[in-house]
Amino acid sequence: MIFDTHAHYNDKQFDGDREEIFAAFKETGIGRVCNIASDIESIEECLDLAERYPFMYCALGIHPSDCGPMTEEVLETIRRGLSHPRAVAVGEIGLDYYWDDVDREVQKYWFRRQLDLAREENKPVVIHSREAAADTMNILKEKNAGDMGGVIHCYSYSLEQAREYVKMGFFIGIGGVVTFKNSRKLKEVAREIPLENIVLETDCPYLAPVPYRGKRNSSLYLPLAAQAIAEIRGTEVSEVIAVTEKNAERLYRLA
Repeated sequence: MIFDTHAHYNDKQFDGDREEIFAAFKETGIGRVCNIASDIESIEECLDLAERYPFMYCALGIHPSDCGPMTEEVLETIRRGLSHPRAVAVGEIGLDYYWDDVDREVQKYWFRRQLDLAREENKPVVIHSREAAADTMNILKEKNAGDMGGVIHCYSYSLEQAREYVKMGFFIGIGGVVTFKNSRKLKEVAREIPLENIVLETDCPYLAPVPYRGKRNSSLYLPLAAQAIAEIRGTEVSEVIAVTEKNAERLYRLA
């Protein structure tokens, strides 16, 4: 069964049909999902979803574009949430220089503090990095984050950097973008790094695969990304699904 390692089902875009989507998981081959927090309000929302649905886990953290109002008190709220048995990681955390909504030094500060939290609570990390390749890599190395393990979510950098992250102990998150015609670098990554280092993700409601590009994404479309990876690698989609499910279990320490 497919394990969607990165979703945002607390998003308001799912308020009208969330239950219907979940009801269709089994027949579509979706087994488990990790729902990812991004701002302060989403911490409780993600915990609630993980508690209500047996196929759901959650990661708790503050996205770099939402870390402006972050405080040590918020960090302690995350810490308390991580004690929940369905909370399996700290995330999504990192750096985002594309939107640049928050001062870069503030982003770096809270990135480091949340990495510290993950180490203290013995959790893997879910890393968001957009147009911040060098600073992300440098901070993860500075903090020896590979010791904790985690995933570079929605991977968008070079094959060389992907190989470096794999050496450090990270998984590479790949989703619908791999189906885009202009995703040459990601296709190269999907082909060249070991399948044992790839996990499937949607980032739904964002980044729907072709032919749904531009529409609301959901885990129900994830088989299309799995099929694309299989074609790129010249293997069977069943192998991609089986191996990436085991990888997700290792990522979130469920195995």
